[in-house]
Amino acid sequence: MLRSLNPWIAGLLKLLLWGLAAYAGLCLAAFLGQRRLMYFPERTSEREALQRAARLGLGPWRDGEGRIIGWRRPLVAPAHRPRVLLMHGNAGDAQGRVAYLPLLEAAGFEAVLLEYPGYGCRPGAPSEAAFVADARAALARLRTEGAPIFLLGESLGSGVAAQVAAADPAAVAGLLLVTPFARMTEVAAWHYPIFPMGLLLRDRWNSLDAIRNYPGPVSLLIAGRDEVVGAPQGHRLAEACPGPNKAWEVPLAGHNELPLHPGPPWSEALAFLRARSGMGQ
Repeated sequence: MLRSLNPWIAGLLKLLLWGLAAYAGLCLAAFLGQRRLMYFPERTSEREALQRAARLGLGPWRDGEGRIIGWRRPLVAPAHRPRVLLMHGNAGDAQGRVAYLPLLEAAGFEAVLLEYPGYGCRPGAPSEAAFVADARAALARLRTEGAPIFLLGESLGSGVAAQVAAADPAAVAGLLLVTPFARMTEVAAWHYPIFPMGLLLRDRWNSLDAIRNYPGPVSLLIAGRDEVVGAPQGHRLAEACPGPNKAWEVPLAGHNELPLHPGPPWSEALAFLRARSGMGQ
């Protein structure tokens, strides 16, 4: 067919076909390798994790079968002290979030650092389904201590927290979402506009729909210069909250640059959750 056409047109069509084939190949590569582009776990052995935990002043948090599922201070706080179950972002591991503990403890909370499947010393493979199922099981285990439970979701962890809260709103006293996003498909399309990410993305992380099913209080900490998810994503999420909510934007902060100290905006965000959950400040 191409031989019967004008040589210039035939060459143009051939170039177009090659371009389409290359684009299809790139789309296939993006589809097959997307989880390697989304999840960046830090892996370690259980022995190494326990040694590092001891240096950080942490002890293992185990499930009913004795497997490590996270980390916390060795002495469990009394039942009247509210817990914060922390779900970290897509890179590193739970122990790398130890800097959150002083600011949460200063506000009267005990922090429990949840580790994801495929991260740290935990077996498994990272995925949306695995993270959410595991976090729901962790929440159920933490509830046996009888204390009020708040969820803190950092970056990708905000998506985990939103889905867990939506699935069991009565079990969650409040949400603190740090550098959150509304929909991962939108974030991916922002970074890779040439690809149809709405079709390619398997782990879709639709926090916008999830948050609409959680009526409890929500605090959001937004980085004004967020180069990873974009500040507008956090504000869209705040607008979708059906219950009491408040957003704090740190204007000059990038995605990983929110100051981690016990003062504002953390103290204000945590006080808001305490007050709106009926616990008082």
